[in-house]
Amino acid sequence: MDKITRKTSFGQWFSYINLNIFEDHVKTMKLDYYTKKLTTESFLKLLLFAQLEEVESLHALGDCLFDDQLQQEIDLDSISISQLSRRLNGLNPDLFQLLFLDLVGNIHARTHATKMVMPLKIIDSSTLPLNLTSHRWAKFRKTKAGVKLHLRLVFMEKGTSYPEKAVMTTAGEHDRGQLEVMVDDKECMYVFDRGYLDYERFDRMTDDGYFFLTRLKKNAVIRVMDDFSLPEDSSVLSDQMVLIGTTQNRAENVFRLLNVMDSKGNELQLITNRFDLSADEISDMYKSRWAIELFFKWIKQHLNIKKFYGQSEWAIQNQVFIALIVYCLHVLSQIETESKRKILQISRYLRAALWKPARIWIRKIEEKTIP
Repeated sequence: MDKITRKTSFGQWFSYINLNIFEDHVKTMKLDYYTKKLTTESFLKLLLFAQLEEVESLHALGDCLFDDQLQQEIDLDSISISQLSRRLNGLNPDLFQLLFLDLVGNIHARTHATKMVMPLKIIDSSTLPLNLTSHRWAKFRKTKAGVKLHLRLVFMEKGTSYPEKAVMTTAGEHDRGQLEVMVDDKECMYVFDRGYLDYERFDRMTDDGYFFLTRLKKNAVIRVMDDFSLPEDSSVLSDQMVLIGTTQNRAENVFRLLNVMDSKGNELQLITNRFDLSADEISDMYKSRWAIELFFKWIKQHLNIKKFYGQSEWAIQNQVFIALIVYCLHVLSQIETESKRKILQISRYLRAALWKPARIWIRKIEEKTIP
C-alpha cells in the first residue's frame, strides 16, 4: 500500500466508522460524563489525523489545530497538551479495539464474494521497542523494554490482506502462548512460523479439525512413513508422510512434510496436516506468509508506532489500535474505489451493448434496407 496522505478526504475516511456503536460504548463507559471540551469523538478524530499525517508528538498535534479546516472536521479549536496526555493515558483501549473489530467485520462483509474457498490466515508477532526508563512496566530484558503485537492477518486473492485479530502483550510473552487465542476458525488454513512450534498443540489442532502449515526446526526428529510422487516440473524437493518428535516429545498424528527451497537457496522443512492439496499449492501457501512481514514493515514505517505519545500501558495500546484502525480504513477505501471502478466498467459495457443494436438499426434506415 502506498503512503497515506491527506489527499484522501478526512471526512470520507471517518465515514466508515460506525458512530452508533461508538456512541453507545462511550455512554456505557461514561467517557464523556464530565467532559466539556475534548469529547471522545473529537479525540478519536484527532488521533486518526495524527496517524494519517504521521505527527511525531502531542505538542506537534496541538499545533496542527491552528488549521481552520481541521478545526471544523474535529469540532475543536484548541487543546492543551496535558489534556491530550490525560486522555491518551486514561482511556481504556477496549473502545478502540471494538472499533477495530467492527471495521474488520465491515471488510469481511465487503470481501465475502471474492473470498477464497478456504482463505489463509497468517499468524505472527512483532516487538515494538520502548524506552526502559519511561516504560518500566514493559521490561523484558536487563536493559530493554517493549511490547509485542500478536496478529492474525487474512490473506485474500490477488494479494489483498488485512488484520483480523490483534493481541497486545509485553515483549517477554512467548508466541506459542498466543496460538490458541489466534486459532478459532475451522474454515481456513493457518500459516505461521516455527516460533509457534508445539507438537502437543499440533495434535489438538488436528483432532479438533483445524488446518495448519508451519516450518520445522533443522534438528527436528523425523520418521518417514511414506513418500509421495511429485510432478516433473514441481519446485518441491520431496513430499512425505511422517511422524515427528522424540519418544519424550512427539506428536501422535501423522503429518505431511515438504522440503522446499526459499528464494535465497536455503532448504526449508514445511509441516502440515493437509493431504488434499498438491505439494506446490502447499509451498505457495507458505510463501504467502511473507505478507504479514510486509504488513509489520508498512505499519511501522507509515503509521508512526515507533514514536509513542504516552508512557502508560493503555496509551501504548491505544496508539497501536488507532494504527490498526487506520489500516482498515485504508483497506475499505481501496475496496470502495475498486467497486466503483467495476461499476463504471459494467455501466460502459451496458451502454455499448445497448447502443450497438441501435446503431445497426440506424444504418439500415440510412441504407433504406428496411421495408
